Amino acid sequence: MKKELLIGFVVALIATSFGCFIFIEFFSNFNFYKSLELIKDGNLEGKVLVLGAIANFFVFFVFLKKKQIYRARGVLLETFLIALIVFFLTLFSF
Repeated sequence: MKKELLIGFVVALIATSFGCFIFIEFFSNFNFYKSLELIKDGNLEGKVLVLGAIANFFVFFVFLKKKQIYRARGVLLETFLIALIVFFLTLFSF
């Protein structure tokens, strides 16, 4: 059970990272590193994380369709962790 949760968590981390990368690559007019610099300067890390976490929906529903409930729970745990991170980033961004 713990192994399945961990697999879901790691897959969701990869999906979120990939989602952030895709968002930055396709929706930015600058190269990747310049985009990261602009995101950091504009305190937009939370917004990019939220957009990257949209990829977790797809992973979650694939796990549900395959009846891998514990992996889907791992995806939910990672999504809640991203939500907490975004909350604290917005709370302490000044």
